[in-house]
Amino acid sequence: MSFAKVAEYQKRGAVHFHAVIRIDGPTGGDTPPPPWATADLLTDAIRTATAKARVDGPTIDGRTHTFTFGRQLDVRTIRSADFNDGQELTERAVAAYIAKYATKGAETATGALDRPLKFAAELAHLDISDHARRLIRTAWTLGARKSLEHLRLRAWAHMLGFRGHFSTKSRRYSTTLGALRDARAEWHRAQATPTTTDPRTNTTYVLAHWVFAGTGLSSTEAWLAETLEPALGTEGEPTRG
Repeated sequence: MSFAKVAEYQKRGAVHFHAVIRIDGPTGGDTPPPPWATADLLTDAIRTATAKARVDGPTIDGRTHTFTFGRQLDVRTIRSADFNDGQELTERAVAAYIAKYATKGAETATGALDRPLKFAAELAHLDISDHARRLIRTAWTLGARKSLEHLRLRAWAHMLGFRGHFSTKSRRYSTTLGALRDARAEWHRAQATPTTTDPRTNTTYVLAHWVFAGTGLSSTEAWLAETLEPALGTEGEPTRG
């Protein structure tokens, strides 16, 4: 079993999860699943697991909270061209579907913030909805309680208290995030290395040595230097009583 999922903020501030779940063969996604691993079986397993999932939450004012999935559960089968009259739902289309929700943060869905708060007083001057303001203030207030400090609610109040990753996946669902980071870093290194090619010799020259020549004054430093010039020009003059 492997999956990839993203979190989506609803207007009311709740978080929905959108996931692509599949059953792989014995060596992963490059082999088909066994005949008994049907789409109907996977759908039934998802519904059963969702109904039974429980996570113990904190105790607030003597009341113990438990987190479960909500009642809204929509399971749809992704079928290839062999099962959908030639209308194939490609991997690119699935990636676009996931990306749509990956780019929908709390600030776009609820009108909340895209940065952490430093002080609760900031809320009074922010251009956000009253609903978002109440959610953020509640997370901030609860974050002051000693029994809830491990939740770090104040650090995540701008995200309405949700501190989970917006996207997670099984390691073998596709390429790893580490491999993607390495590929991006390699690409940036290649772009940052200036190269020139001599068409006569097919030799590539790489400029890899740089010497620091110096730097000028910043705008603030230049202003400070100008304001000090008159004082420096009168240095050493006698004072008059």
